[in-house]
Amino acid sequence: MLMSYKQLCDMVDAGIITHVDLSQVNSASIDIRLGDIVELEYCYTGPDKELAELREISLKKREALVTRKHSFSKDGPLRIYPGECFLAHSIELFNLPNNLSAMFKLKSSCGRIFLEHMNAGWCDAGWHGSALTMEFKNNSRNHVIVLEGGEKIGQMVFFSHEMVPADKSYAVRGRYNKDKGVSGAKPAIVFGEESDEIAQEVFEENQKAVPNIMSDDADLRRDVIISNEE
Repeated sequence: MLMSYKQLCDMVDAGIITHVDLSQVNSASIDIRLGDIVELEYCYTGPDKELAELREISLKKREALVTRKHSFSKDGPLRIYPGECFLAHSIELFNLPNNLSAMFKLKSSCGRIFLEHMNAGWCDAGWHGSALTMEFKNNSRNHVIVLEGGEKIGQMVFFSHEMVPADKSYAVRGRYNKDKGVSGAKPAIVFGEESDEIAQEVFEENQKAVPNIMSDDADLRRDVIISNEE
């Protein structure tokens, strides 16, 4: 079930999303803002500023791109030239319980200047302690896009569902938990006894968090978490 305004406000109050203001809550989404650090794909050049070489990276090995960092607070606005790609992170941090998943959607104003998101914005239940890393490209042919830190760049929509088993949660199986900034590709995590402990800890925390997003309205309580009985 898609979460709407009152439920989203309850989620903010419960700490499922932090570093967010209630003014960012829309009818069925929460606005996401650009964090301070952006990482642009690095172009290798020769002495004459010509492309010197292309670098191979392995998807199988989850090798990260070579990038250069830009800080809005130190370097000011960022100019993205046609064809340039970059990674950015949200100001907001997320702590999804095991019965809630989310998806990032680009702002329509970004789409209308051909600033494209790479459609990698699905966030599984259990993802926690993290800012959202976003992948962008200037898809225009003749325009330089200027970005500033703190700008609204997109929105998150949230879906409630049945509780995911603790050992199947992204809290245990995911690569990108507890990332407070931009995160490039990561190798697979290794499962073991520690993962079981993490799963149990997150499961218990999620169980405690669930009542906090409930309204006093009984109908809303039933809507926030979909159970088998419904």
